[in-house]
Amino acid sequence: MYNWSTDEKKFKKENPKQYKLWRLVQLINYGLDGEKLDRKEVKAAWPKIKERLDPYKKRTIEFILWGKLYSLPNNLTFWNVR
Repeated sequence: MYNWSTDEKKFKKENPKQYKLWRLVQLINYGLDGEKLDRKEVKAAWPKIKERLDPYKKRTIEFILWGKLYSLPNNLTFWNVR
């Protein structure tokens, strides 16, 4: 993932904790580009990042990590979840 509007090296050096959260949100919202997310890292950061995520991606992650079917939108018929 390449972010043209943020100096990632400077951000990572000056505030590593916030950088990790920001990067996690960026990866989830804009694509992993071949990377994989660490399940433990996402679960640990969830309370801090969940409000900054795209609503549909947030619901999908809730389903994958915790199996929350109620949080999925009704229009996901391609998964045949009912």
